[in-house]
Amino acid sequence: MSTQVILFFLSAVTAGLVIVIAYQRFAFTRGIQTKLKQISQKLEDIQKSGSDEKVMVFTDNPVLMELEGEINGLLLDRQKLKAEFKRGEIASKKMLANISHDIKTPLTVILGYLEIMRLGDAEDEMLRKVEAKAKQVMELLNQFFTLAKLEAGDTDMTLSRVNLSEICRESALSFYDILQQKEFEVEISIPGTAVYVQGNKNALQRILLNLLSNAVRYGSDGKYLGIVLREGKDSASIDVTDKGKGIEREFAERIFERLYTMEDSRNREMQGNGLGLTIARSLASCMGGELLLDSVPGVRTTFTIKLKKRDY
Repeated sequence: MSTQVILFFLSAVTAGLVIVIAYQRFAFTRGIQTKLKQISQKLEDIQKSGSDEKVMVFTDNPVLMELEGEINGLLLDRQKLKAEFKRGEIASKKMLANISHDIKTPLTVILGYLEIMRLGDAEDEMLRKVEAKAKQVMELLNQFFTLAKLEAGDTDMTLSRVNLSEICRESALSFYDILQQKEFEVEISIPGTAVYVQGNKNALQRILLNLLSNAVRYGSDGKYLGIVLREGKDSASIDVTDKGKGIEREFAERIFERLYTMEDSRNREMQGNGLGLTIARSLASCMGGELLLDSVPGVRTTFTIKLKKRDY
């Protein structure tokens, strides 16, 4: 065999080995990149969903296995912190409910004495003002107590099949006199047939009372109140609309936050102590529903209660 043939053969073998090594290196790098992308995607999914899953990517690469273990350790620590925060939050809400309850007891006694004193001197203006303020404090405590129980999950709310049409009519009728007195234009659209939803009658009445009171009190510039009951395939909704000054879009979602107030806004006026709408949304959530807001300042403001239908 000539020298040239041997050299050609050796060159071919060397080139083949280089190609094989290069391909293996490429495949190895590509495989690691694929696994890293899988890990990254899984972490993104966990972050978006807030779940307590772990990263599970099958590999025999020791470095990737170590990385996966470290990531899962951090995820476990995150899960423990979430659980501790949740326990602390529930404990705080229960404590607030207990404090509200404990303060209500002596305040009830004070109101009783004030009522007796007022009976003895009905014309005493100072007594009348003190009694009015004491009742205002009691109402605030009642709202704190209600909200704390709702958020702590201590509210025993029985859900059943309720007639939403009937509740709408009863709620609208309870505002009949004040609407006439204030010369409101009233538009009511309620189906003639019963619309049944999954809910709680007392909770629904409380939500509607809050929304109608706000519409009458703070939508008085427009002298308009609309109540519309709409029936869909799987859900039903109530729209309560007024034509007052409205709420700017950037503040629309925040009005449902506890104690949220804002200078020179309808929100500050509407909430007063900042609990009414928070309680209303919490009640809607407890019934598996939603409380939404759509406001075009100076044109209209609509609060919508949306609930699941129940035909049986």
